[in-house]
Amino acid sequence: MAVDAVVINTSEEVAEIMDLVLQGAGWTTAVGYVVDFKRGRDDVNEFLKRNDPKVVVWDIAIPYEENWRYYLSVQQLPAAQGRRFVLTTTNVTVLERLVGTTGACELVGKPFDLEHLIDAVRRAIESSQLLNQDCSTASPGSRGNETEQLRG
Repeated sequence: MAVDAVVINTSEEVAEIMDLVLQGAGWTTAVGYVVDFKRGRDDVNEFLKRNDPKVVVWDIAIPYEENWRYYLSVQQLPAAQGRRFVLTTTNVTVLERLVGTTGACELVGKPFDLEHLIDAVRRAIESSQLLNQDCSTASPGSRGNETEQLRG
């Protein structure tokens, strides 16, 4: 069943809040957990195929370098191709210092205003419908989307 957005996070509580907020905004959603994918309890490629989301809200947690490498490996999966990504992280500055420009559609720093998360997902959904671009191959400025640091 195709959904508008999937939330893939490291925290069950945060994933649940994001899921409820996005559903409240009128979108269909599904939730997955980074640890389940990394440990083989769930298959991220199958999860993306099964849910067929327009947008993936993906969390990059500590340790940033390891989780960034894992995110990049996920981006190479067949079911991830052409998907719009909104990344969340606890420290935008450290992540960007470690990995450079993320290439994500949006980058949301925590703590964040949930309305800003809704706006970021809305922009990603709209741009996926208009452009259907692969976020991993373009810089943020070339997509017309600003990389955002959203703080509460």
